[in-house]
Amino acid sequence: MGSKKLLFIYNPFSGMGKVRHNLADIIDELVAGGYEVTVHPTQGKEDATKIAEQCGGNYDQVVCCGGDGTLDETVTGLLRGGNETLLGYIPAGSTNDFANSLGLPKDMKKAAEIAVTGDVFRSDIGRFGDDTFVYVAAFGVFTDVSYETSQNLKNIFGHAAYILEGAKRLGTYESYHMRVEYDGQQIEDDFIYGMISNSESVGGFKGMTGNHVQLDDGVFEVTLIKAPHNPVELNEIIAYLTGLKDDSNLIYAFKTGEISFYPYTEIPWTLDGEFGGNQTRITIKIDCRALPIRVPKQEGDIG
Repeated sequence: MGSKKLLFIYNPFSGMGKVRHNLADIIDELVAGGYEVTVHPTQGKEDATKIAEQCGGNYDQVVCCGGDGTLDETVTGLLRGGNETLLGYIPAGSTNDFANSLGLPKDMKKAAEIAVTGDVFRSDIGRFGDDTFVYVAAFGVFTDVSYETSQNLKNIFGHAAYILEGAKRLGTYESYHMRVEYDGQQIEDDFIYGMISNSESVGGFKGMTGNHVQLDDGVFEVTLIKAPHNPVELNEIIAYLTGLKDDSNLIYAFKTGEISFYPYTEIPWTLDGEFGGNQTRITIKIDCRALPIRVPKQEGDIG
């Protein structure tokens, strides 16, 4: 048994419960990496946050296994506890946006090997008021799809479940009037969607977050979509989001390290696909290279 200590946090229900089918292989790889492993299956919502906050600093490394929500909870707990403990991530969810951006494989045994032997990459993290997020904070149409899509539906249909649920929203979108401030600039408009991201894909859609995305450059990619006034404008927005159109007067797209939102009414946000609360004024800042995480051995930068 190795002298280094590792805390393994996993969500037994992610990805059709496939973590449980691969548990022996995963633990074998973690032990082979030279670690004495403590295993903690999550007991419910925010349990990963609690265990990472309370215990993360007692270990040489933490490895989490689950979907984006499990990753978000684990990172939130580590940062909240002031723990700069090295993190490994074994993706097991339906979409795994951040894992894809990091180049982590879907094969859980290979991902487990990387989680203890890979290179250390320092990723930017988002600060959402007093909360944190790993790769995306968003409001508006589609953003409630993830947490309102049942786990059973995600397990059966995978990424298609999000699309099925999201399609229901198009005819019933709500717009929010707000002022937005960033880098000394100010815009005011009606928006149906806003996304502050640090990822190459969101919801499984590559390219939505723009070109030349880097996860350690100290800036977010911001996309704000104005409310369309007719079906032609709605089609233009869809064409932009699906990569058929390069730009649009209905879309604000830019990069920034800090942005503040001043809506005229409370709006619900999501953080990494989980409900982030109803907010009025909120400032979102990037915490540059705050998360040390293992990635496949490679040359050059990620992103």
